[in-house]
Amino acid sequence: MKNKPYAWVPSLYLGEALPFSAVMLISVIMFQELGLTDAQITYYTGWLGLPWVIKPLWSPVIDNMKTKRWWIVSMQFLMGVALALVAFTLPTAFWLQGTLAVFMLIAFASATHDISADGFYIIGLADKDQELYVGVRNTFYRIGMVIGQGGLVLLAGYMQQGLFGEALQSLTSSWMAVFVILGVLMFFLGLYHAFVLPKVEKVLHDRFDFMEQMREFWLTLKVFATKPHIISALCFILLFRLPEGLLTKIVPLFLKRSTAEGGLGMSDVDFGFIYGTLGVIGLLLGGLLGGWAVSRWGLKKCLWPLVLCITLPDIVYVYLSYYPTESLWLIGSCVCVEQLGYGLGFAAYTLFLVHFSRGERSTAVFSICTAGQYLGGVMLPGMVSGLISDSIGYQNFFWLIMLLCLVTFAVTAWVKIED
Repeated sequence: MKNKPYAWVPSLYLGEALPFSAVMLISVIMFQELGLTDAQITYYTGWLGLPWVIKPLWSPVIDNMKTKRWWIVSMQFLMGVALALVAFTLPTAFWLQGTLAVFMLIAFASATHDISADGFYIIGLADKDQELYVGVRNTFYRIGMVIGQGGLVLLAGYMQQGLFGEALQSLTSSWMAVFVILGVLMFFLGLYHAFVLPKVEKVLHDRFDFMEQMREFWLTLKVFATKPHIISALCFILLFRLPEGLLTKIVPLFLKRSTAEGGLGMSDVDFGFIYGTLGVIGLLLGGLLGGWAVSRWGLKKCLWPLVLCITLPDIVYVYLSYYPTESLWLIGSCVCVEQLGYGLGFAAYTLFLVHFSRGERSTAVFSICTAGQYLGGVMLPGMVSGLISDSIGYQNFFWLIMLLCLVTFAVTAWVKIED
């Protein structure tokens, strides 16, 4: 069973998605219910994305110390304990500072796990199996997002409604239970992978040479900086996702805020089903369709149609902010349309990063590209999005998103893509 990819590829990428959803998505809903403003939530959780931006800095350590298998199992055990620790921090007087500190620990462990898992996927599988299982890994990553962003938020809602008894009706108790469950899941994934992951690497006994790794990193930066059309490509990498980066953290808050605050007043149960389940399914379907379209007609021909797919559907939130509704099918349809379009456009964006990274030191260059897209398209916009929405209101915020789609159009028109 150890040498069968079906025994470990699905669970490995399930384990990659769960901690990410806990830190970047579930925490947003929990902090909103515990009384934080949009500006506070997006600023705090924006900083939690820092490890995914700077992870290329310590990826050489993972390549040169122990084995990737060791890092995977160790990080899963560490994240299991840390996720459970969130639960025990919530009822304390310093719950905000405590949970943020533990979330940052989980974020660093999760980013380290991502590096190890992606590297292990390459060395643990033959080339033909890498191609065969790429759909499997992406699907189970999305399943992990559905479990975290959808299932566990929905579970918290059921607990708050008293479905499992009076003791779990308080907000704090319900979220404590959710993080204990997450911690147990991660711990058992670590236990499972300790037995199932194949041993395909030799343990490195050489000392880690810091200066040599810094030299390698500098050479990678030099290759990246001397790429053709680097300025237009860098603008594309950093700014293509700007509207979506501002939107991503605000949409869950908009759906959850009361109508008096300008939101839709959705319960955790409805939110978990609509945004955490149907929305993720739409995102997955969009990614599959986008990849198929590019493979059939090429990136250059598909780029502008897919760019329109990632930008124009954002108008659904303008509509919902002006005409709030309790109709779950209407809200669900709007969310699915927007997430489907996001999946389509993001497929083209990801394939551009692959296209741009080809050549010398392609893997290391790609890691810099992904760090850049996370910095410009997720972390920085996400940190200020709450401050903007608190200042101008949801309606004006969503109109601003539509205006900023012009930035996406501008960098797309400027970027150079060969046939």
